Amino acid sequence: MNTKKICMALLFMAGTSSVFAADTPASLVTSYAAEAAKETPGFTPSATRGNNFFTREWGVSHKMPNCTACHGKDLSADGKHVITDKRIAPVSPAVNPERFTNYKKVEKWFKRNCTEVIGRECTAAEKADFIQFIIQEVKS
Repeated sequence: MNTKKICMALLFMAGTSSVFAADTPASLVTSYAAEAAKETPGFTPSATRGNNFFTREWGVSHKMPNCTACHGKDLSADGKHVITDKRIAPVSPAVNPERFTNYKKVEKWFKRNCTEVIGRECTAAEKADFIQFIIQEVKS
């Protein structure tokens, strides 16, 4: 095989590597925690902080005071958006195996939900804590 074909093959493999390496809730926690540690050295994700984040009343929206307004307190049950009435699939990866398996989707929904509920984008630390909470809930 000539050098050009080898380079093309390597470029193709690099471009499709995400197909072979799916994100997992744990890998997302690790990634967000590493990002958070840049701002707060020694940062460790906390399920307790994640639970507090999920249930905290942020005071930005009367209809959506916290995440449970739409997602509910039972993470294994469907939720419903309080404004649109659209069904929201369970947050728990135990009953919704696609949850937290695609970085781009996770980022999209964190951006939208954090902006609506807390009035700003979530920090990497908040994302790590929240997903750690979800993982802990699955284990409980």
